[in-house]
Amino acid sequence: MACSKALQRSSAVLLRNVLPAQGQLAVRASSWWSGVQMGPPDVILGVTEAYKRDTNPKKINLGVGAYRDDSGKPFVLPSVKKAEQRLAQKQLDHEYSPIGGTAEFCKHSILLALGESSEHVANGLNATVQGISGTGALRIGGAFLASFFPGPKDIYLPTPSWGNHGPIFRHSGLNVKAYRYYDPSTCGFDFAGALEDLSKIPEKSIVLLHACAHNPTGVDPKPEQWAEMSALIKKRNLFPFFDMAYQGFASGDVDKDALAVREFLRDGHQIALAQSFAKNMGLYGERAGAFSLVTGSKDEADRTMSQIKILIRPMYSNPPIHGARLVAEILGDKSLRQEWLGDVKLMADRIISVRSSLRNNLKELGSSRNWSHITDQIGMFCFTGMNQQQCERLSKEFSVYLTKDGRISMAGVTSKNVGYLAEAIHAVTK
Repeated sequence: MACSKALQRSSAVLLRNVLPAQGQLAVRASSWWSGVQMGPPDVILGVTEAYKRDTNPKKINLGVGAYRDDSGKPFVLPSVKKAEQRLAQKQLDHEYSPIGGTAEFCKHSILLALGESSEHVANGLNATVQGISGTGALRIGGAFLASFFPGPKDIYLPTPSWGNHGPIFRHSGLNVKAYRYYDPSTCGFDFAGALEDLSKIPEKSIVLLHACAHNPTGVDPKPEQWAEMSALIKKRNLFPFFDMAYQGFASGDVDKDALAVREFLRDGHQIALAQSFAKNMGLYGERAGAFSLVTGSKDEADRTMSQIKILIRPMYSNPPIHGARLVAEILGDKSLRQEWLGDVKLMADRIISVRSSLRNNLKELGSSRNWSHITDQIGMFCFTGMNQQQCERLSKEFSVYLTKDGRISMAGVTSKNVGYLAEAIHAVTK
């Protein structure tokens, strides 16, 4: 009995020494992350939250980066609806896709970019994998270049560029630098500045190029400017990395929007290419995209493909299947592809139409400013040329919400609100 009590007392002492009091445990557990600082809020999310809180019935959200129809509602493409119905009838399983994605998706993606008669594809010069939309495709490319690119691990972005480009490439292990692109004085392309900067970039560096519908400015080089840039980049021995997130959605013509990519290949470049089907098929949440390298030989394509897969494996193992199946179903069927081409032209034409309407409304209101850049720019986004103070007045006085750099999403402009928007812009820019 005495021995048993002594054992109990000994055990209690041992437990007190080993296990801290409940209060102490709570303090120690909460202190693991005491050094973590609050991060800054997402700029676009902040615009959307402010819009939601506003009770003005005339409020407009011009921050959203997703297509909306003329009623301001999300748009599911009719061709995508048909593809969904077909997939449902096939009663497919939900097994893992291969590490690089499904072969059909990859084949149709690269042919859409390079053209159905592409010699590069016919000769097996491309290494193409499915990525988690455009963001994931860029991330794969960044990781590959950080590991295998033979030149400086420096990537030069246009100024400005999509806000996620810098974080993606820095996270991949690349050094992010810049070259001139947008000219605030004209709200257009700083062609001379871009050429001057490109001519000074060290040889064997990486240059990021927006294939069409430059995000966030909507400013694209003209065909002859692309040709001159291609010649200079070739002469300087720089490596072009194209981000093509808007093929078809920019002009309504998938071939026209791929002009730069195909021009560079005709000029003898090897390229990296990121594609997304978020905008041109409305597959935002399906995260369907592709990353490709166009190499010098089939052997190179095979070897680079093997290393890309090795990089993907610890990232996310393999990509999601549903979005890729929708893309393959649409691009792999002649009639459905034709219907999709009509759908994407419909979206592009609406954006082009509201650009013209906004410019015309501003002119009719008697604005003395030159608003030609609204229709000269292309794609979802427009750099209006308004300053931070003017943007803040738009939000505060007129319930028009946009980012402080003056960028607006043309998808938020409709035939119903374009007149009010023009009045608001005119009021703050007089």
